[in-house]
Amino acid sequence: MGKKRGVSGLSGFAREAFGSQSQFLSTEASQSSQSPDDSFISTQRNQPSGPNTTSQEPTLPPLKRRKVGLLGPGQERYDATELVPFYTDEDEVPDELRKYFSQRLRLFSLYDSGALLDHVGWFSVTPEAIAANIAERCRCDVILDAFCGVGGNAIQFAMRCERVIALDTSLTRLRLARHNAVLYGVADRIEFILADYVEFAKSYTSRNHSMQDAPNYKRKIDVVFLSPPWGGPGYIDGGAASAINQLIPPTPTPREWDTGKASTLDHPSYSLSDIQPIPGKDIFALTRQITKNVAYYLPRNVQLEEVSALVSDEKGEMVEVEEQWMGSKLKAVCCYFGGLVSGQEEMW
Repeated sequence: MGKKRGVSGLSGFAREAFGSQSQFLSTEASQSSQSPDDSFISTQRNQPSGPNTTSQEPTLPPLKRRKVGLLGPGQERYDATELVPFYTDEDEVPDELRKYFSQRLRLFSLYDSGALLDHVGWFSVTPEAIAANIAERCRCDVILDAFCGVGGNAIQFAMRCERVIALDTSLTRLRLARHNAVLYGVADRIEFILADYVEFAKSYTSRNHSMQDAPNYKRKIDVVFLSPPWGGPGYIDGGAASAINQLIPPTPTPREWDTGKASTLDHPSYSLSDIQPIPGKDIFALTRQITKNVAYYLPRNVQLEEVSALVSDEKGEMVEVEEQWMGSKLKAVCCYFGGLVSGQEEMW
């Protein structure tokens, strides 16, 4: 499905497709001077100005030589080693993260080689095997990872797609994602953008509508991968709507119906209304203005009736729900729409 990668790099894609990149950057990033090769680290020093400024070059203290980090010599500008702890022993790990640390090689197979995660990343990153499976289903030219976090999905997309646009609202997580992408050797195929997805999507659709008749305008996103925040580890208890959901029997997954385990579920169902930063139904509707091909990564206890209702107005359109298992544990579901659905490729 889609096309295999035939080129490397994503030079200037976001800037050409969506206008000046700075409009998507937060104040923290947009106020810094940025070079084309380093979108997140200031590479210039402030120059003196005012009546006492002379034509003579100012004397600046020598730049401190940065220590070689986890990425090794020659990769210092992309290395995010100093941003977060790199745990090598369970005794170093905070109690609330220890269960995730024990599964670190499932999250990143190259963890011991220097992959980095912030506190949120430990419990929100997609396990690597699951990310690889989703990426294979989403193989295409250009894919947008709307909430990239520390890069687990973006890295796998870059291994299978020509171009990846990776968004996040956290500068720290973007730097960690780029660090991890360099470690996996795919950073040159990912455009990391500090942006709020909702604002980005609105700007993209508005710009595309105004330029769709322009000659040679080919800036198109084939697939959008949605993995928005579920509300933290407490999502399994029903999120913000748990008081209501306690009264609603959780929706069994197909596997649970088949194995007769539907009556053993002990978690309230998860509502799309608990998705952040805006309700899941609204995020989906906005995304479908970009492309019909959407992969929606959702909690394993999501209400499937709400998922199917997302396309209830689309005559004859199917939704494919794929369970994501790690060993004997169901971790999540990924819901495919549009041309990503088996038997519905004509919608691509």
